[in-house]
Amino acid sequence: MIPIQRVILIVLDSVGIGAMPDAHLYGDEYSNTLGNVADALGGLQLPHLENLGLGKIVPIKGISSSITPSGFYGKMSEVSRGKDTTCGHWEMMGIITPKPFPIYPNGFPKEIIDIFVEKIGRPILGNKSASGTEIIRELGREHIRTGFPIVYTSADSVFQIAASEDVIPVPDLYHICEIARKILTGEHAVGRVIARPFVLQSGQFIRTDRRKDFSLAPPSSTVLDHALQDGFGVIGVGKIGDIFAHRGLSEEIHTQDNQDGIIQTIKCMKRNFKGILFTNLVDFDMKYGHRNDVKGYADALKTFDTSIPQIVEALNESDILFITADHGCDPTTPSTDHSREYVPLLVYGKGLGYPKSLGIRQSFADVGATITEILGLKNLGCGQSFYKDMA
Repeated sequence: MIPIQRVILIVLDSVGIGAMPDAHLYGDEYSNTLGNVADALGGLQLPHLENLGLGKIVPIKGISSSITPSGFYGKMSEVSRGKDTTCGHWEMMGIITPKPFPIYPNGFPKEIIDIFVEKIGRPILGNKSASGTEIIRELGREHIRTGFPIVYTSADSVFQIAASEDVIPVPDLYHICEIARKILTGEHAVGRVIARPFVLQSGQFIRTDRRKDFSLAPPSSTVLDHALQDGFGVIGVGKIGDIFAHRGLSEEIHTQDNQDGIIQTIKCMKRNFKGILFTNLVDFDMKYGHRNDVKGYADALKTFDTSIPQIVEALNESDILFITADHGCDPTTPSTDHSREYVPLLVYGKGLGYPKSLGIRQSFADVGATITEILGLKNLGCGQSFYKDMA
């Protein structure tokens, strides 16, 4: 096997592949993001993902299971307690989250809101669980009239703050989020504080691409930290920097949408660096999963699928490509929240051995363990490497 010098890891945010055995504990026993989207539309046509082996992981309508794949394939279980972006990405990089982050289905407690209001010097609107697009439709005009920020949450561990860019400038909104992040510690340490700027255009409230996540810092070193310490380049594309609290990265590239994320990933692949390129494509989750937009979800999958030949062409002989996800967000179920699902695992490299099944991996951390072995990093003792299985 040719020694690997670069790892390209692309996370298709929320592209789950079927309910995990404990999904009933989360109300997600019927979730199957990829499978249900395919069934709802009479099948999916994703020829390049199919060629990598997607249809050999689980049955997906429209995706062949009988082809000889060009890549290695399997699916992964999540050990961490939860189903959100933070614990999913952390687990991939070697940190298991044994206790779920706190959630607030009835809004945040008075003691938290009182401190927040005092610190920012103005009242708030909302403080309830709601869809982000719905709550700005409901409270956007009152926010513009009063200047009070809109605070809301969801079934995930998030403290979200929405504001019009014309009322609270984006730098000020970010500062307000930093205040909230400092308050939300201990038992109230939510996974993410999220800035949700929007604008009013032609009578419609539209969220802008200047969203920013203020995540908890990982509680210990990750694969990214060790790679950086060993002199490797570690490039985060999309919201990777936010997820890891800007730790363990030599460079961060923020993106506007999936297409921009794909373009930036390919640009980085064409550069001369050794190490890890870690990309999150968030539109599947943010634009389509949470809004139960089945067709939009399928269209986003097709768009990514058409980019795969360019990604593969940009690979060097000493590169390895991982494609996976961090949780599910099934747009066909009544829920608009994340779902507790297995995630697909597709691996391709021009210097790897004959493609075969990688089976059901017992933890997302197997990805991090494999990267650790590939790059010769310090072992975190979390996950099982499958690098030798690809010889």
